[in-house]
Order: sequence, then structure tokens, then C-alpha cells
Amino acid sequence: MLQYLAHRRDTVVTRAEIWDHIYDQHDEVSSNVVDVYIGYLRAKIDKDHDVKLIHTRRGLGYVLGKQE
Repeated sequence: MLQYLAHRRDTVVTRAEIWDHIYDQHDEVSSNVVDVYIGYLRAKIDKDHDVKLIHTRRGLGYVLGKQE
């Protein structure tokens, strides 16, 4: 997931795009797995740092990069 976000740096990536990239296309995007793993990444990457790298764009998805 981190690699995918880094590849799409500074671009809003939807939950569905992340799901399709990581999981089988036949699975449904009905769970909160993407949100949970974004939380795990934030705990590892952003914890104890003043500059946060993973940002939520409400209603759109996630962005990896410096906040504007």
C-alpha cells in the first residue's frame, strides 16, 4: 500500500483504487481494511514527526506527500 501511494505521490488515491491495486478484482470494497492499514502506516510513518506525510481528503481518498 505504501509503495502504491508513493508511486502516486501528491495525487489523491481513492479507497477503491487502493483496493483494486492490492486485492483481487472480484473482492468487494465493502470492508474498512484500507482504512485500517492506512492507520497502521500512519502509526509507523507519521508518529513522532511534526510533518505528516499521509493525508485524508475527506470524501475523496488519501494523499502521500507534504500537506499544502
